Amino acid sequence: QVQLVESGGGLVQAGGSLRLSCAASGRTFSSYAMGWFRQAPGKEREFVAVISWSGGTTSYADSVKGRFTCSRDNANNTVYLQMNSLKPEDTAVYYCAADPTYTNVAGRYDYWGQGTQVTVSS
Repeated sequence: QVQLVESGGGLVQAGGSLRLSCAASGRTFSSYAMGWFRQAPGKEREFVAVISWSGGTTSYADSVKGRFTCSRDNANNTVYLQMNSLKPEDTAVYYCAADPTYTNVAGRYDYWGQGTQVTVSS
């Protein structure tokens, strides 16, 4: 069982930056790949980024590639999403998720956080 709590969301102007954190409970955090997803009003949840168990491998959605960076600190059971050059279209609720498999498919993830709101003003 893994419990996830996101933080770091907020309101930022276009071009600004935010860093999201996702704190995980449990002793087996390093056994899970960690994904970030987002959901804007009226839209389906979409993949943003995923990081492997060791942190050595990452993948990003094309829409965020070059602007967002995912990292993890297994010693502190935390995964991060550094978001730079934010755009209004990045506005969404951002969720972190955990699963033993390295995947960008939301339906494959067993554990989810409650989400944190990111709003980017133009």
